[in-house]
Parts: sequence; structure tokens; C-alpha cells
Amino acid sequence: MKEDGKIEFLKKLGLFSSLTHEEVSQIAEKIAIKNFKKNQTILYERDTNEFMYIILDGKVKVVQTTDEGKEVILAMHQSGDFFGEMSLIDGKTAPATVLATCGSTVAVISKKDFLSMIFNQNKVLEKLLQILCVRLREAWNRIQMLNFNNATQRIKLLFVMLSERYGKKEDGGIILNVKLTHQEIADMTGMARETITRVIDRWQKDGEIVILKDKYIRLNPDFCKDFRYEN
Repeated sequence: MKEDGKIEFLKKLGLFSSLTHEEVSQIAEKIAIKNFKKNQTILYERDTNEFMYIILDGKVKVVQTTDEGKEVILAMHQSGDFFGEMSLIDGKTAPATVLATCGSTVAVISKKDFLSMIFNQNKVLEKLLQILCVRLREAWNRIQMLNFNNATQRIKLLFVMLSERYGKKEDGGIILNVKLTHQEIADMTGMARETITRVIDRWQKDGEIVILKDKYIRLNPDFCKDFRYEN
């Protein structure tokens, strides 16, 4: 990615959206660009992390492996998202492994430059705190989701959470601008892939969701409104 393209991309990110062109240019000078292949590990669990990562292109998943060897997806990140900042703030090791789910291009910021950025740019610090609050609320919702015994409720809450982060409202409902396989949904909800397929097939038949040609999912207008946080 050329320098001008890097600057324009960074300016679109929520973290840097309040900065001037010159301020973003200064940040762009301090980042390195790395490419990762599909299934390549970007960040290992329990490693001491010295970088923050911004996804310029592609998609990654944040996973933990249970004692039984089952992979649990904690989060999905795509172009425009960032990760790794927690370890830079508290100095602790990475709580999960991050893998590229497709060929991905990532901007890397060192711990020194990251700390300098948030200490010298109050606007960046304010945005970072807002984003961390959003992620904390998402974590609370995920805990609630995993406490549901009913498969339909658990999957529906996941879709509601995804709609809040990736949803694009249209006349026909809300389009989830993130592509997930049935297996990835299963890994995010802690359920069997066959269960995911059965629920999604029923929702399609009932008209609650539509699988579009590009594999994105459109939720009908009442999908989120009718959801109730009940066990």
C-alpha cells in the first residue's frame, strides 16, 4: 500500500477519525505493513505482545482452545478493525490466538509508538476508550448468549450482536456485512454445526432471514426488534 493510500485508510478508521491529515500522516510514518496467508497465526496466545495490529484488508479470528481441543471463536475482525492493544496497555500476555482466515494485510504499530500516540493525542485516547467500552459490552452480551440453553435464542443473540457491529440498514431489513460459515457460527456459539444449519434453514423457510447471492445475510425488519433476553 502506497503512503497516500495508507493515510486515507487510517483517516477512515474510528480510532483516528478526529485527527487532522498531518496528524494521521505522522502516525502512518510509524507503522509497518505485513501480509499473512490464510490460517497463518498473527498473534499467539500467552505471547507477550509488543504491537497493535490494524487490519487493512482481510479477516481474522480470535480463538481459544479448550482442554478437549475444541476451538472457540471469541471474536471476528475484518478490514478497519484493530487488536492487540490490551497487552500494550496492561503489559500482560495475549489472552487468545489470532489467525488470518484469508489472505490479510495488516498494519503494525510498536508499543512505543502506540503509547506515544495515546499519551500525546487526547482525541485518539478518547476514541480508544469508547471502542474498549463497546468491546466490554459485547463481552457481557457474549456471556449472556452462552448462558442460553435454547439454541435458537443463542444464535439469534449472536446475530443481534453482529447487526450492531456490522449491520447495514436497508428497506428490506438489516444486512450483516460479515461472512461467516456455519462452522464459524458454531464455534462462536459453542454449538454443533448441524444445529446451526438446522436453525438457519428454518429461519430461511420462515422468511426471518435471507441468504444473499454474495453469501451475506439479511435479517428481516423485525428480527432484532422481536428478540427477548430470556432463558
